[in-house]
Amino acid sequence: MFDTEIKSLKSLNHYLLKLVESRLWLKVIIALLLGVGFGLLLSPQNGWISKETADIAGNWLALPGVLFLKLVQMIMIPLIVASIITGIASNDKDSLKKLGGGVLLYFLGTTIVSVSIGTILSQIFRPGRFLHQQALKEHNEITAVSTDEPELSFGVETIPDAISNLLPENPLASMVSGEMLSIVIFTIIIGVAVLSLENDLLRPVKLLLSAIQEVCMTVVKWSMLLVPIAVFGLMAQLTSSVGLSSLSGLTYYVGVVLLGLLFLVIFYLGLIVLLGKANPMHFLKKIRDVQLLAFSTTSSAAVMPLSLQTAEEKLKVDKTISNFIIPIGATVNMDGTALYQTITTLFIAQAYGLEMSLLNIIVVIVTIVAASIGTPAIPGGGVVILASVLGSVGIPAEGIIIIIGVERLLGMFRTAVNVTGDLTACMVFNRLYGIKNIEILKKEAL
Repeated sequence: MFDTEIKSLKSLNHYLLKLVESRLWLKVIIALLLGVGFGLLLSPQNGWISKETADIAGNWLALPGVLFLKLVQMIMIPLIVASIITGIASNDKDSLKKLGGGVLLYFLGTTIVSVSIGTILSQIFRPGRFLHQQALKEHNEITAVSTDEPELSFGVETIPDAISNLLPENPLASMVSGEMLSIVIFTIIIGVAVLSLENDLLRPVKLLLSAIQEVCMTVVKWSMLLVPIAVFGLMAQLTSSVGLSSLSGLTYYVGVVLLGLLFLVIFYLGLIVLLGKANPMHFLKKIRDVQLLAFSTTSSAAVMPLSLQTAEEKLKVDKTISNFIIPIGATVNMDGTALYQTITTLFIAQAYGLEMSLLNIIVVIVTIVAASIGTPAIPGGGVVILASVLGSVGIPAEGIIIIIGVERLLGMFRTAVNVTGDLTACMVFNRLYGIKNIEILKKEAL
C-alpha cells in the first residue's frame, strides 16, 4: 500500500533527472558569470549611468530571482511537513524507536564536527583580517566599530526558556514566521501520533499527504524554469551595487569556506568507509546527480524526490530508513550551512576588528549548532538564520552586507554538501539498522 502512496513524491524524478541531463548546473554557472559581467557594466562606478538608473535596472533584473525565491519559499513548509509525516508514518513503531534517537544524535554530532572545522579554519586563516586590512588600505570602507569583546546574550538561566520555546504554542504562527525548528518538532509529534491510527484512517491521511507532496513538487517544477534567469539577474543586481573591488576582496573568504566544505566532504567519506562499509568513490559517483541538482537549485527540499530515489535505487537503502532520514535531514541536518555560518560569523567579526575570546567562540559554536538545525531548506535560508546568530553574539548584523555578493555562489556549494550529508546518514544507518538487522532485533525481542 505504501509504495503506491509514496510514488507521488517521486513522480517528478524524471523531470528532475532531465534538468541534470540538460546540464542545469552548467547553465547556472554560465548565468552567474554573465550576471557578474553585466552587473559590472551597470555599476555606477564606471560613470556610464547614474546610481538611480542602475538601481532601477537592478530591481528589474532581480525580478525573476525574487519570483523564484518566493515560489520555493511558498511551498517549502507544506512540502517538508508532508514529507516528514509520510516518512515517519511509513515506519513501524519498533523501527522508529531504533532509528529516532540515533538519527538525532548523529545529526547533532556531524553538526558539531562541521562547526568545529569552520572554527579551526577561521582561526588559522583569519580571512576577515585580510579584508579588514585591504579595505582600510584601499578604500577605508570597513572600520573597527569596537575594541571591546562582543557582549554575550547567552547564559545557563536562559536554557529552560530556550527548550520550552522549541514547542510552538501556535503551529500556524510558527509557519507564518518561518520558525523551522519549531515546525519540525511539531511535525515529528504529529507524525508519531499518526502511527497510532488504524489502517482505515491511516490510508486517507497518507493519500492526502501524497497529494500535498505532488502539488508542492509541481510548483517546484515551475520554479526550475526560472533558475538560470534568476541567477543571472540576482548576480547582475548584486555586482552592480557592490562593485568589482569588493568582490575581489572576498576571494580569500570564499576560498576558506570552500576549503571547509571540502574537509567536511572528506569527513563524510570517512564515515562511509568506517561506518557504512562502502567504497567512497562509488558512493560519490552514485550521488552525483543529486549533488549537481542541489548545486543548481540551492534547495535541499526541492531535490528530496531525487534524493529518495538515489538512496533506495542506487545506494540500496531500506525505504523505512531513507523515508525517515531524508525529509527530516533536509531541515535538521544542515552541516554545510553550519560550517558556512561559523566561518562567516567569525569572518565578519574579524572584518570589523572585533577580537573573539575562547568563551565568545564557544558561544558562537553553541548558537550556530542550535540555529542550523532549524535553517530553512531554501535559497537564502542560511542568511536569514545568520542574521539572528550575529545579533545573539554581539556582532553587527549589518555585516551581512559584506558577504551578500558571494552568498549565492556559496549557497550552491553548501547545498550540495548538505544533501551529501543526508545520503551519508542513509548509508550509515542502513548499515546499522537495515531491514535485515531490524528483523534480527525483532526476533531477539520475541
